Amino acid sequence: MTSSQPTAIADIQTPPTSLRNVMLDIRDLTKIYPTPKGEYVVLENLNLQVMKEEFISIIGHSGCGKTTLLTMIAGLNEISGGQILLNELPISGPGPDRGVIFQSPSLLPWMTALENVLLGVKQVFPQATTSQQEDICKYYLSKVGLEGAFHKKALELSQGMQQRVGIARAFALKPKVLLLDEPFGMLDSLTRSELQDVLLEVWDREKITAIQITHDVDEAIFLANRIIMMTSGPKAQVGDILEIKFERPRRRKDILDHPDYYHYRKHLIDFLEH
Repeated sequence: MTSSQPTAIADIQTPPTSLRNVMLDIRDLTKIYPTPKGEYVVLENLNLQVMKEEFISIIGHSGCGKTTLLTMIAGLNEISGGQILLNELPISGPGPDRGVIFQSPSLLPWMTALENVLLGVKQVFPQATTSQQEDICKYYLSKVGLEGAFHKKALELSQGMQQRVGIARAFALKPKVLLLDEPFGMLDSLTRSELQDVLLEVWDREKITAIQITHDVDEAIFLANRIIMMTSGPKAQVGDILEIKFERPRRRKDILDHPDYYHYRKHLIDFLEH
């Protein structure tokens, strides 16, 4: 694998030059929660641009507001100040243009894998025939390795297989932005690695703008174009941005064997330990 020299000093101002179009524009974003002791400012004047077809990972210490930021992008959490523009239009609530993969797949246990994916597909593609809707679901379930589990109930699936259904469900909705809230955080290390590979394989094909929250430095390096490092709260902001210049498609062995990997890893750990 070839790569440019590692980015020793991250460039906060300049997004990747190969991706010119902004998909998500976060401007002076602020989130305030009322408490008995007064207002608690989780995020203050946070600015970030995410480009079309870009995969970014967001890391930071617990409590810095990573998940708060993600839920605001999803339209599930009210904005206290600033704004989030999706394709130049302000976000005002949840919508099918944003797909979310949570840490827990949140499937309806009495429904099959196919039926769980079909719930969203019917809402997003109401004009399609039942057969067309099912074909969409089967396509994405197959892509995450569940060809033989279309008709298995969710409660019969392992946690890893349930999360595969969650990944298939999110991609099947054809969102403009994919939001991932530590989707592999509850899985064992082997299953986590397998699903990282699955996610990357489907993302390489679909190229949906993706924003992932993770505590795993190695996962962030493997998946992302850029890694956003957030300062500790309260009043958290973007503290640093590291561009990951590994070529795509990526193979885990190539990444681990590449000398730039250790430069990236040290940069991230130094930030987190600062």
